[in-house]
Amino acid sequence: MIVDVSNLKKRYKKQMVLKGIDIKIETPQIIALVGPNGSGKTTLLNCMTNLLSFQEGEVTLLGKKHTDASLFHQVSYLQDNRILYGNLTGYDHLKFICSVQKIANSKIKEVAERVGMEKYLKKRVRNYSLGMKQHLLLAMVIINEPKLLLMDEPINGLDPTSAINMREILLELHKEGTSIIVSSHNLDEIDRLTNTIYFMKDGALLKESLKDISSKRYLVTVSDIEKAKKGLNERNISFSITDQLQLGFEETDIDLQSFIDSLNNNDVAITDIEVQKVGAEKRYRELFEEELSS
Repeated sequence: MIVDVSNLKKRYKKQMVLKGIDIKIETPQIIALVGPNGSGKTTLLNCMTNLLSFQEGEVTLLGKKHTDASLFHQVSYLQDNRILYGNLTGYDHLKFICSVQKIANSKIKEVAERVGMEKYLKKRVRNYSLGMKQHLLLAMVIINEPKLLLMDEPINGLDPTSAINMREILLELHKEGTSIIVSSHNLDEIDRLTNTIYFMKDGALLKESLKDISSKRYLVTVSDIEKAKKGLNERNISFSITDQLQLGFEETDIDLQSFIDSLNNNDVAITDIEVQKVGAEKRYRELFEEELSS
Protein backbone atom coordinates (compact mmCIF):
# COMPACT_ATOMS: atom_id res chain seq x y z
CA MET A 1 0.00 0.00 0.00
CA ILE A 2 1.47 3.36 -1.06
CA VAL A 3 -0.91 5.57 0.95
CA ASP A 4 -3.42 4.53 3.57
CA VAL A 5 -5.18 7.38 5.37
CA SER A 6 -7.96 6.07 7.59
CA ASN A 7 -10.60 8.13 9.43
CA LEU A 8 -8.28 11.11 9.85
CA LYS A 9 -9.81 13.82 12.05
CA LYS A 10 -8.23 17.17 12.82
CA ARG A 11 -9.66 20.06 14.76
CA TYR A 12 -8.40 23.45 15.86
CA LYS A 13 -9.97 24.16 19.24
CA LYS A 14 -13.67 23.59 18.54
CA GLN A 15 -13.49 23.76 14.75
CA MET A 16 -13.34 20.39 13.00
CA VAL A 17 -11.24 20.88 9.87
CA LEU A 18 -10.87 17.27 8.72
CA LYS A 19 -13.89 15.06 9.36
CA GLY A 20 -12.80 11.47 8.93
CA ILE A 21 -10.61 11.55 5.79
CA ASP A 22 -9.90 8.30 3.92
CA ILE A 23 -7.39 7.95 1.08
CA LYS A 24 -6.01 4.71 -0.33
CA ILE A 25 -3.41 4.43 -3.10
CA GLU A 26 -2.38 0.89 -4.02
CA THR A 27 -0.66 1.49 -7.38
CA PRO A 28 1.38 4.50 -8.62
CA GLN A 29 -0.94 7.29 -9.73
CA ILE A 30 -1.51 11.03 -9.67
CA ILE A 31 -4.27 12.32 -7.40
CA ALA A 32 -5.44 15.93 -7.21
CA LEU A 33 -6.76 17.72 -4.11
CA VAL A 34 -9.11 20.53 -5.10
CA GLY A 35 -11.10 22.94 -2.95
CA PRO A 36 -11.42 26.59 -1.94
CA ASN A 37 -8.88 28.30 0.32
CA GLY A 38 -9.42 27.17 3.89
CA SER A 39 -11.01 23.85 2.93
CA GLY A 40 -8.24 21.84 4.63
CA LYS A 41 -5.97 20.75 1.76
CA THR A 42 -2.74 22.00 3.34
CA THR A 43 -3.81 20.75 6.77
CA LEU A 44 -4.32 17.28 5.31
CA LEU A 45 -0.89 17.24 3.66
CA ASN A 46 0.76 18.52 6.86
CA CYS A 47 -0.94 15.79 8.89
CA MET A 48 0.14 13.12 6.43
CA THR A 49 3.78 14.24 6.64
CA ASN A 50 3.79 14.54 10.46
CA LEU A 51 4.11 18.34 10.47
CA LEU A 52 0.78 18.53 12.31
CA SER A 53 -0.68 16.23 14.90
CA PHE A 54 -4.27 15.05 14.65
CA GLN A 55 -6.84 13.80 17.11
CA GLU A 56 -8.04 10.59 15.45
CA GLY A 57 -7.14 8.27 12.60
CA GLU A 58 -4.07 6.61 11.12
CA VAL A 59 -1.69 7.44 8.29
CA THR A 60 0.56 4.87 6.63
CA LEU A 61 2.93 5.79 3.79
CA LEU A 62 4.79 3.14 1.79
CA GLY A 63 3.83 0.58 4.41
CA LYS A 64 5.27 2.56 7.33
CA LYS A 65 3.69 4.73 10.01
CA HIS A 66 3.86 8.41 8.96
CA THR A 67 5.99 9.23 12.02
CA ASP A 68 8.81 6.93 10.90
CA ALA A 69 11.67 9.28 10.01
CA SER A 70 13.22 6.77 7.61
CA LEU A 71 10.21 7.32 5.32
CA PHE A 72 11.53 10.64 4.12
CA HIS A 73 14.28 9.10 2.07
CA GLN A 74 11.42 7.94 -0.19
CA VAL A 75 8.73 10.55 0.50
CA SER A 76 9.01 14.25 -0.42
CA TYR A 77 6.71 17.16 0.35
CA LEU A 78 6.71 20.38 -1.68
CA GLN A 79 5.52 23.17 0.62
CA ASP A 80 5.26 26.89 -0.07
CA ASN A 81 8.36 29.05 -0.47
CA ARG A 82 8.36 30.26 3.14
CA ILE A 83 10.60 27.28 3.94
CA LEU A 84 13.40 28.77 1.79
CA TYR A 85 16.30 30.80 3.22
CA GLY A 86 16.87 34.09 1.42
CA ASN A 87 20.58 34.37 2.24
CA LEU A 88 21.36 30.93 0.84
CA THR A 89 21.69 30.06 -2.83
CA GLY A 90 19.67 27.45 -4.62
CA TYR A 91 22.81 25.33 -4.69
CA ASP A 92 23.14 25.62 -0.89
CA HIS A 93 19.60 24.31 -0.42
CA LEU A 94 20.18 21.33 -2.68
CA LYS A 95 23.61 20.58 -1.18
CA PHE A 96 22.05 20.42 2.28
CA ILE A 97 19.42 17.96 1.06
CA CYS A 98 22.11 15.84 -0.59
CA SER A 99 23.94 15.75 2.75
CA VAL A 100 20.85 14.68 4.70
CA GLN A 101 19.74 12.17 2.06
CA LYS A 102 23.29 10.86 1.47
CA ILE A 103 23.13 11.76 -2.23
CA ALA A 104 26.21 12.69 -4.28
CA ASN A 105 26.52 16.43 -4.96
CA SER A 106 26.87 15.61 -8.66
CA LYS A 107 23.09 15.05 -8.63
CA ILE A 108 22.55 18.80 -8.11
CA LYS A 109 23.55 19.76 -11.65
CA GLU A 110 21.35 17.02 -13.10
CA VAL A 111 18.22 18.04 -11.20
CA ALA A 112 18.83 21.77 -11.81
CA GLU A 113 18.90 21.14 -15.55
CA ARG A 114 15.78 19.00 -15.34
CA VAL A 115 13.72 21.77 -13.73
CA GLY A 116 15.37 24.57 -15.74
CA MET A 117 17.14 26.53 -12.99
CA GLU A 118 20.79 25.98 -13.85
CA LYS A 119 21.26 29.68 -14.80
CA TYR A 120 20.42 30.95 -11.32
CA LEU A 121 21.45 27.98 -9.22
CA LYS A 122 24.28 29.96 -7.56
CA LYS A 123 22.19 33.09 -6.90
CA ARG A 124 20.82 33.94 -3.44
CA VAL A 125 17.18 32.97 -3.04
CA ARG A 126 16.27 36.49 -1.86
CA ASN A 127 16.85 37.56 -5.47
CA TYR A 128 14.58 34.85 -6.91
CA SER A 129 11.21 35.57 -8.48
CA LEU A 130 8.20 33.56 -7.33
CA GLY A 131 8.54 31.23 -10.31
CA MET A 132 12.26 30.69 -9.64
CA LYS A 133 11.43 29.74 -6.06
CA GLN A 134 8.93 27.18 -7.32
CA HIS A 135 11.63 25.69 -9.55
CA LEU A 136 13.94 25.37 -6.53
CA LEU A 137 11.20 23.78 -4.43
CA LEU A 138 10.59 21.25 -7.20
CA ALA A 139 14.30 20.44 -7.46
CA MET A 140 14.44 19.96 -3.68
CA VAL A 141 11.66 17.37 -3.65
CA ILE A 142 12.70 15.29 -6.65
CA ILE A 143 16.46 15.13 -6.10
CA ASN A 144 16.00 12.02 -3.92
CA GLU A 145 13.83 10.30 -6.59
CA PRO A 146 10.90 9.75 -4.19
CA LYS A 147 8.39 6.95 -4.44
CA LEU A 148 5.71 9.29 -3.06
CA LEU A 149 5.53 13.01 -3.75
CA LEU A 150 3.10 15.36 -2.01
CA MET A 151 2.78 18.87 -3.48
CA ASP A 152 1.01 21.97 -2.17
CA GLU A 153 0.25 24.41 -5.01
CA PRO A 154 3.31 23.56 -7.15
CA ILE A 155 2.12 25.65 -10.12
CA ASN A 156 1.69 28.82 -8.06
CA GLY A 157 3.59 31.73 -9.65
CA LEU A 158 4.69 29.85 -12.76
CA ASP A 159 4.47 31.39 -16.21
CA PRO A 160 2.78 29.25 -18.91
CA THR A 161 6.07 27.77 -20.15
CA SER A 162 7.18 26.80 -16.65
CA ALA A 163 3.73 25.38 -15.86
CA ILE A 164 3.94 23.16 -18.94
CA ASN A 165 7.44 22.02 -17.96
CA MET A 166 6.23 21.29 -14.42
CA ARG A 167 3.37 19.19 -15.77
CA GLU A 168 5.69 17.25 -18.07
CA ILE A 169 8.09 16.53 -15.21
CA LEU A 170 5.26 15.26 -13.00
CA LEU A 171 3.98 13.01 -15.78
CA GLU A 172 7.53 11.69 -16.31
CA LEU A 173 7.88 10.98 -12.59
CA HIS A 174 4.60 9.10 -12.65
CA LYS A 175 5.81 6.98 -15.58
CA GLU A 176 8.95 6.26 -13.55
CA GLY A 177 6.78 4.87 -10.73
CA THR A 178 6.25 7.85 -8.43
CA SER A 179 2.84 8.39 -6.85
CA ILE A 180 1.87 12.06 -6.63
CA ILE A 181 -0.73 13.87 -4.53
CA VAL A 182 -1.01 17.44 -5.76
CA SER A 183 -3.07 20.27 -4.33
CA SER A 184 -3.87 22.97 -6.87
CA HIS A 185 -6.31 25.71 -7.81
CA ASN A 186 -5.32 25.46 -11.47
CA LEU A 187 -8.19 23.34 -12.76
CA ASP A 188 -7.00 23.38 -16.38
CA GLU A 189 -3.70 21.83 -15.31
CA ILE A 190 -5.51 19.28 -13.14
CA ASP A 191 -7.47 18.20 -16.24
CA ARG A 192 -4.17 17.58 -18.00
CA LEU A 193 -2.50 15.77 -15.09
CA THR A 194 -5.01 13.25 -13.84
CA ASN A 195 -8.46 11.69 -14.01
CA THR A 196 -8.69 11.25 -10.22
CA ILE A 197 -9.73 14.18 -8.05
CA TYR A 198 -10.55 14.48 -4.37
CA PHE A 199 -12.69 17.57 -3.86
CA MET A 200 -12.46 18.93 -0.31
CA LYS A 201 -15.76 20.30 0.96
CA ASP A 202 -16.82 20.93 4.55
CA GLY A 203 -13.93 18.89 5.93
CA ALA A 204 -14.71 15.81 3.87
CA LEU A 205 -13.29 14.31 0.66
CA LEU A 206 -15.44 13.62 -2.38
CA LYS A 207 -13.66 11.34 -4.83
CA GLU A 208 -14.42 11.88 -8.52
CA SER A 209 -13.18 10.33 -11.73
CA LEU A 210 -12.88 12.81 -14.59
CA LYS A 211 -13.69 9.94 -16.95
CA ASP A 212 -17.22 10.11 -15.57
CA ILE A 213 -17.67 13.89 -15.55
CA SER A 214 -15.42 15.28 -18.29
CA SER A 215 -16.34 16.54 -21.72
CA LYS A 216 -14.46 18.21 -24.56
CA ARG A 217 -14.18 21.93 -25.18
CA TYR A 218 -13.23 23.15 -28.64
CA LEU A 219 -11.42 26.40 -29.39
CA VAL A 220 -11.99 27.30 -33.03
CA THR A 221 -9.98 30.05 -34.72
CA VAL A 222 -11.83 31.65 -37.63
CA SER A 223 -11.12 34.11 -40.43
CA ASP A 224 -14.00 36.50 -39.64
CA ILE A 225 -15.30 36.62 -36.08
CA GLU A 226 -18.25 38.96 -36.82
CA LYS A 227 -19.54 36.84 -39.69
CA ALA A 228 -19.13 33.72 -37.53
CA LYS A 229 -21.04 35.28 -34.63
CA LYS A 230 -23.88 36.33 -36.89
CA GLY A 231 -24.26 32.89 -38.46
CA LEU A 232 -24.14 31.02 -35.14
CA ASN A 233 -26.62 33.39 -33.48
CA GLU A 234 -29.08 32.91 -36.35
CA ARG A 235 -28.98 29.17 -35.66
CA ASN A 236 -29.18 29.60 -31.86
CA ILE A 237 -25.85 27.84 -31.36
CA SER A 238 -24.17 28.52 -28.01
CA PHE A 239 -20.57 29.72 -28.06
CA SER A 240 -18.15 32.00 -26.24
CA ILE A 241 -15.53 34.39 -27.59
CA THR A 242 -12.12 33.54 -26.15
CA ASP A 243 -9.96 35.73 -28.39
CA GLN A 244 -10.30 38.23 -31.24
CA LEU A 245 -10.64 35.42 -33.78
CA GLN A 246 -11.42 32.47 -31.51
CA LEU A 247 -14.71 30.84 -30.52
CA GLY A 248 -15.20 28.28 -27.77
CA PHE A 249 -17.92 25.70 -27.18
CA GLU A 250 -18.46 22.38 -25.38
CA GLU A 251 -19.40 19.13 -27.05
CA THR A 252 -22.38 18.92 -24.70
CA ASP A 253 -23.89 21.93 -26.50
CA ILE A 254 -23.22 20.88 -30.10
CA ASP A 255 -21.00 18.37 -31.88
CA LEU A 256 -17.91 19.60 -33.69
CA GLN A 257 -19.08 18.73 -37.20
CA SER A 258 -22.35 20.67 -36.80
CA PHE A 259 -20.38 23.67 -35.56
CA ILE A 260 -18.02 23.47 -38.55
CA ASP A 261 -20.94 23.11 -40.97
CA SER A 262 -22.60 26.21 -39.52
CA LEU A 263 -19.44 28.24 -40.12
CA ASN A 264 -18.90 26.85 -43.61
CA ASN A 265 -22.48 27.73 -44.56
CA ASN A 266 -21.62 31.36 -43.79
CA ASP A 267 -18.36 31.27 -45.75
CA VAL A 268 -16.27 31.49 -42.56
CA ALA A 269 -12.89 29.81 -42.90
CA ILE A 270 -11.48 27.79 -39.97
CA THR A 271 -7.75 28.21 -39.46
CA ASP A 272 -7.22 26.16 -36.30
CA ILE A 273 -9.06 23.85 -33.86
CA GLU A 274 -7.77 23.14 -30.35
CA VAL A 275 -9.32 20.44 -28.16
CA GLN A 276 -9.35 20.73 -24.36
CA LYS A 277 -10.63 18.34 -21.71
CA VAL A 278 -13.16 19.94 -19.37
CA GLY A 279 -14.00 18.19 -16.11
CA ALA A 280 -12.47 19.60 -12.95
CA GLU A 281 -13.95 23.09 -13.36
CA LYS A 282 -17.34 21.73 -14.37
CA ARG A 283 -17.59 19.61 -11.23
CA TYR A 284 -16.09 22.35 -9.06
CA ARG A 285 -18.83 24.74 -10.16
CA GLU A 286 -21.46 22.18 -9.20
CA LEU A 287 -19.98 21.46 -5.79
CA PHE A 288 -19.10 25.01 -4.79
CA GLU A 289 -21.95 26.96 -6.36
CA GLU A 290 -22.59 28.90 -3.14
CA GLU A 291 -18.95 30.03 -2.81
CA LEU A 292 -18.86 31.12 -6.44
CA SER A 293 -22.05 33.18 -6.15
CA SER A 294 -21.14 34.91 -2.88
